[in-house]
Amino acid sequence: MFKVLLALVPGITAYVLAFGPAILLQLVWASVLALGMEAAMLVLCHRPVVPFLTDGSALLTAWLLALSLPPTAPWWLMAVGIFFAIVVAKHLYGGLGNNLFNPAMVGFAVCIVSFPAQISHWLAPISLQTQPIAFTDLASQIFHSTPWDAMTSATPLNSLKTQLHTGTPIHTIRPQPVFQQAGLLWITLGYLIGGLWLLQQRVISWHVPIATLGTFTLLAAALWLVDGSHFASPWFHLQYGAIVLGAFFVATDPVSGPTTLLGKLIFASLIGLLAYVIRVFGGYPDGVAFAVLLMNSCAPLIDHYTQPAVFGHKGKASS
Repeated sequence: MFKVLLALVPGITAYVLAFGPAILLQLVWASVLALGMEAAMLVLCHRPVVPFLTDGSALLTAWLLALSLPPTAPWWLMAVGIFFAIVVAKHLYGGLGNNLFNPAMVGFAVCIVSFPAQISHWLAPISLQTQPIAFTDLASQIFHSTPWDAMTSATPLNSLKTQLHTGTPIHTIRPQPVFQQAGLLWITLGYLIGGLWLLQQRVISWHVPIATLGTFTLLAAALWLVDGSHFASPWFHLQYGAIVLGAFFVATDPVSGPTTLLGKLIFASLIGLLAYVIRVFGGYPDGVAFAVLLMNSCAPLIDHYTQPAVFGHKGKASS
């Protein structure tokens, strides 16, 4: 768990450089909430607090949720997300190792479905801000819910989807300032560096990230080649959104995913497929969280039908 947290540091560093220190406030707040709720549930369930509290799982859930929500999301929105992630998705299913769904994605899904207006207010990147935003103003936005409309802007994925629905071709949309955010590319590269390090450390296997990104990229490339005026290039889709973060840090969760190698490939390929379909054709700008949760529900079934033959017994295919 702590290696996964360490692998997130390059992406977080790029996040701070692109959007400012607001994300650090969110990470600290999310961590405090997650550890507090984790400790409370452990006490209620009569389990030892220190071993479970120091295993890093609650911190990882908190960080993933904080990186998924807007950096200036109000404090109560993070509290709602952490509650459903830690208390409902994790402990009400039996605690670590028993949860059917990825806790961080459950928290995010509850927030985006219940509070779409708050989720849509993203902090404008530093490159698009007319003047630097003071740290105290950022803290006020988070903990006092002070309205700062000038601080917020639409995300590239939101802008693209909205304008495509009006019939505007992509070559007209792409030159707009919202798409000239080099910081977002560095954030994605930061997550990629961290994910590759996890592969090198053998914390995760290649099956899930490669199958997720491969399927997602192939589908994006196919539609882009068919109609490049209404479907963005694979490079655009990889650069923006949460697909790289999801492929390396979310879909690789060993608890809520399949255990067989073939099952991982099927599971991850379908995540890549669903993430793209929801992003392009669905009602939400990004579909990683919903794709992961949908496939989490299918993981036991995938495992059942991809179990290799037990030594000395006939496999399913031969029987």
